[in-house]
Amino acid sequence: MEFEYKVVWIIGASSGIGAGLAKAFAAQNARLILSSRDYAALIALEQQLKGHTACTVLTADMTDHAGLAQVVEQAISVYGHIDIVIHSAGIGQRSLAIDTQLSVYNRLMEVNFLGPLALTQYLLPHFKRQGHGHVVAISSMSGLMGFPMRSGYVASKHALKGYFETLQVEHTLDNFYVTIVSPGRIKTALSLSALTGDGIAYGKMDKGQLHGIPVDECTDKILKAISRKKKHVIIARSERLLYWLRILIPPAYYRIARKRGLDGN
Repeated sequence: MEFEYKVVWIIGASSGIGAGLAKAFAAQNARLILSSRDYAALIALEQQLKGHTACTVLTADMTDHAGLAQVVEQAISVYGHIDIVIHSAGIGQRSLAIDTQLSVYNRLMEVNFLGPLALTQYLLPHFKRQGHGHVVAISSMSGLMGFPMRSGYVASKHALKGYFETLQVEHTLDNFYVTIVSPGRIKTALSLSALTGDGIAYGKMDKGQLHGIPVDECTDKILKAISRKKKHVIIARSERLLYWLRILIPPAYYRIARKRGLDGN
């Protein structure tokens, strides 16, 4: 098993893709650190994984950027080092730009972009000292193109991709890798907790989300991408077609994206 005994720190492990990745890595006997703000959900996941692999719960608030420095030191101290860190924490959005308060944009950027950036900045010296490391950023197809009702989410994912792509280009660290993952709709509860224009949870499952790619299919592709040290992987169905329409036939992209987004698909 390729990831056996590797220390994998998953941020946003309490649900969705993060929880799916925890189970996938546990099946390979990786040593896990599970983080999010939801302590109860992390403990429940730890109980599921008990007996399969070594697993430690460490709460982290991605909006407390200064406090993440201490969280990084705590994470390193668990097993003595970190091999792979996965940024899977994130929050969605379901509101038109004109109806969205600035406070909602601030929160989306804090959780989806500035939190992963800050934590990575704190981890880079550790990776340099130990001579290896791998950062995995779970971005989105929304980080590659615009889509209605998600202006702040799209902006945060574009920023995330921009930071980690630049890190891929400029770093000179030995045996250090960055993998950017761009999923389309995955069957998770992302839309339930997505923020509306006034910051209230959307509370509904999108039709597209409900019929999205199963989490285990998504996590299998992510593990393969990590194994192959890929710089970027797209995991999507119809969103992949929309992405190519944007490049090859822009008028069709704008027409289809507008209709699908405003219809809640």
